[in-house]
Amino acid sequence: MKKAKNLLLLVLVLTSVIPVLAQSKADRISGYYLTRDDKTNKEKSQVQIFKSSDGKYHGKIVWMAELLENGKPKVDKNNPADNLKTRPIFGLPLLNGFSYEADNDEWSDGTIYDPLNGKTYKCFIKFSDANTLKVSGYVGKQWMGLKRTVTWTKEAQLHK
Repeated sequence: MKKAKNLLLLVLVLTSVIPVLAQSKADRISGYYLTRDDKTNKEKSQVQIFKSSDGKYHGKIVWMAELLENGKPKVDKNNPADNLKTRPIFGLPLLNGFSYEADNDEWSDGTIYDPLNGKTYKCFIKFSDANTLKVSGYVGKQWMGLKRTVTWTKEAQLHK
């Protein structure tokens, strides 16, 4: 009888601890990430990744190296939707709707928006080390389509 109680206690503890561990592993993506220009490697922007009330992960631009263009705030001029062409790039949502997949230790089923060409791509995100994200946008199937991967570096706080 004592073994059965101990086994039941162990099962209860494990069923309450395992989801918490999985959740904390998923939430490690939350934070600030520095992006760099592909060609010059200069700091370009900082993206804040956060978990929303729907349990999905999203990201928005919270800092830009070049905030202005022709003396005015940069806008989403390449967006195909006319009503969005005048929205500021600063604060722009880039990442939308990501879910954590514990089996692959990655965030997927989301999209990434590229303000340079006004296009939205399917995307998955994976850590390559403790502070580096590989952000891969693609067309078609993840394993077969055209893919572009960029590297973002985690920072402790908002860039200044």
